[in-house]
Amino acid sequence: MKTPLQDFDKQKALQLETALLFGVDEAGRGPLAGPVVASACYIDSNLYSYFEDVNDSKKLTHKKREEIFERINKIGVLYGVGFASAAEIDRYNILQATFLAMRRACQKFYTIPGAVALVDGPHTIAKFPLRQYAVIDGDAKSLNIAAASIIAKVFRDRYMDILDKLYPGYGFAGHKGYGTPKHLAAVEKLGPCPQHRKTFAPIRRFFKPTLFP
Repeated sequence: MKTPLQDFDKQKALQLETALLFGVDEAGRGPLAGPVVASACYIDSNLYSYFEDVNDSKKLTHKKREEIFERINKIGVLYGVGFASAAEIDRYNILQATFLAMRRACQKFYTIPGAVALVDGPHTIAKFPLRQYAVIDGDAKSLNIAAASIIAKVFRDRYMDILDKLYPGYGFAGHKGYGTPKHLAAVEKLGPCPQHRKTFAPIRRFFKPTLFP
């Protein structure tokens, strides 16, 4: 049974006259710590029946995201993942670092003739070599963008679980770097760690402006 997300991608592929329309999305623009993670994903229409439960990652439980992610890997869906570190976010700003993560995620698509990207949100990717289109609320409209959002979220959550072990006391495994009361209390007690974004309030007050990259 086709879903509205699958219909959107099929219609867009016909409209744009491409056989390979892939989705791009990110996770982690808002947190105070950790990287921003992007994914690029292409699900062939022959595989649509395996992904009727795919939706915007924010509307799915952690368990459901993990289940879909494992299915994506088992079936062999084509995807890429890119990271931009907290230091790169401070150096370039969050929007440019997101574009950097997206370009890294899309590299395996660069050599595919005629590949076209659908990018979640109001912006297309800066300095991008392929044809691309921005889709506002794309993770609620496009199967490929929604799948990319799930992949990016799973990768970032797992990465924050690793950081939780490397930097104990901040609770990264629980809040994933977002500015929760528990996280802010830990920063007040321990000070920022190298994974905190120095240019983000309220972290930046711990640093002198001259120390910014």
